[in-house]
Amino acid sequence: MSNAVAVTFGDRVLGVMSWIMPIFVACSMFGALNSAIFAPSRLPLAGARNGHLPKALAFLNIDTFTPIPALTFLGLLSIAMLAVKDVYILITYLSYVEAIGWGSCVLGLLILRWKQPNAKRPIKVNLILPIIFLVTCVSLICASIFLNPAREILAATIIVVSGVPVYYIFIYPKEKPHWMNRISNGIDWYTSMIFKGVMVLDDDDDNTTKSNGQVKH
Repeated sequence: MSNAVAVTFGDRVLGVMSWIMPIFVACSMFGALNSAIFAPSRLPLAGARNGHLPKALAFLNIDTFTPIPALTFLGLLSIAMLAVKDVYILITYLSYVEAIGWGSCVLGLLILRWKQPNAKRPIKVNLILPIIFLVTCVSLICASIFLNPAREILAATIIVVSGVPVYYIFIYPKEKPHWMNRISNGIDWYTSMIFKGVMVLDDDDDNTTKSNGQVKH
């Protein structure tokens, strides 16, 4: 019996064709990694556009129109995570923190549906779906707390909570110190030169020049 469920299933059900199961698993992982590379890079991009991350992460390459600075940032972050020897610790961090994040988002959705029932919503689903999703997230959080060592959960919690002082020190103030603006502008300039990047503004951005095919240099 293999530790991989799919391999054991293939051995017992497919017989002589069980060798095809690892190929299917590899293809599945290829597709999952492909989406994992492209989709998460849009998160730093959106965060930078909203001012929650350095503006440089919102730059798009002028040739490919892809967020290469955000992809590079995530790549360096991934390389740094490889320094952790035990991959199961990373899995614990990911499942616990991700469940908190998604659960908080869905909880906010339910609160808004309750407090603003008549608000305009491009997509509206039956409330039973977000409720089931929220229960699943809470179950994952509880499972992570009870099934993993306390130090791992404590470390993951500290990582999440550490974002609060960072937000109120560097993001929340409307007027940033001069030295902080100089560093930020320098990072933006070098990032723009290295990655041939410009910031493309959304059509609904009321604070800056709108971009129907235009870019802000």
